[in-house]
Amino acid sequence: MRTAAIVGTGRIGRSIGTALRARGVATYLLDIDAEAVRVAQELGAGTAQPPPRPVDIAVLAVPPEQVARVLAVQQKQGLARCYTDTAGVKVRPQRQIEASGCDLTSLVGGHPLVTDDHDGPPAARAELFEGRPWVLTPTGLTSDAALNASLELVSLCGAVPVLADHAAHDRTMALVSHTPRLIATLLASRLRHADNATLRLAGQGVRDMTRAAGGNPALWTDILTANAQPVAEVLDALAADISSAATILRRRADHASGPSEDGEVAGERPGEALARLLELGIKGRNRLPSGT
Repeated sequence: MRTAAIVGTGRIGRSIGTALRARGVATYLLDIDAEAVRVAQELGAGTAQPPPRPVDIAVLAVPPEQVARVLAVQQKQGLARCYTDTAGVKVRPQRQIEASGCDLTSLVGGHPLVTDDHDGPPAARAELFEGRPWVLTPTGLTSDAALNASLELVSLCGAVPVLADHAAHDRTMALVSHTPRLIATLLASRLRHADNATLRLAGQGVRDMTRAAGGNPALWTDILTANAQPVAEVLDALAADISSAATILRRRADHASGPSEDGEVAGERPGEALARLLELGIKGRNRLPSGT
């Protein structure tokens, strides 16, 4: 790969550009926000000059709802030989792309997963993707050239490629990313009216739980809307668990010394149902790969 274009110079776009330039790839920056392009260029993510000829690959680093429109425009203008995107949702953009009549042979859906939740220019760094998963979602129409170009892009950024279909990707993201983000936000919203004396006692636990609530509301509205059904399904299951826990606690409070009447499994001593819920959480947490 010798040339690439980054369409959208937010944190992900800037970081991809920085990583590619570090590997000797000539990188061109495009964005409707001229100031964003200027900042990205100053940070070393690429050049604001238009490419003189079609680049090897164009990375569409735009929100999910913009992917189809941006792809249609850039394909019409002949920006690149191959295209990929970085959106955190895949099914809905893919449907919109198909409805737009875009060339599907030159496209590979993509989603780099990173741990840095901070936004703003300082967050753009070449090592952002180092050792991190980068999901690619080729279809039956994807050409070998497009898939190989996307795999090379992932490798140049130091990430680990993971192939998946669109629906599986979105179900996974609903469980491990999108719903946790929403839950963090809902929990953080409970702090709005807490008095100062209460907030001064906040420990690391609540800070850890609400850290993800600081994301960009407009971006996350876009993501959650685009992946609404899978997220709603996870929320429904979680709501049932929360309701069960609340019922156990309420009945334990009302019948602390009485017989078990809270729907606990037969033979459990008082409080065993709550301990069982906590143990299930430990088992789930222990299944996460190290370093996550």
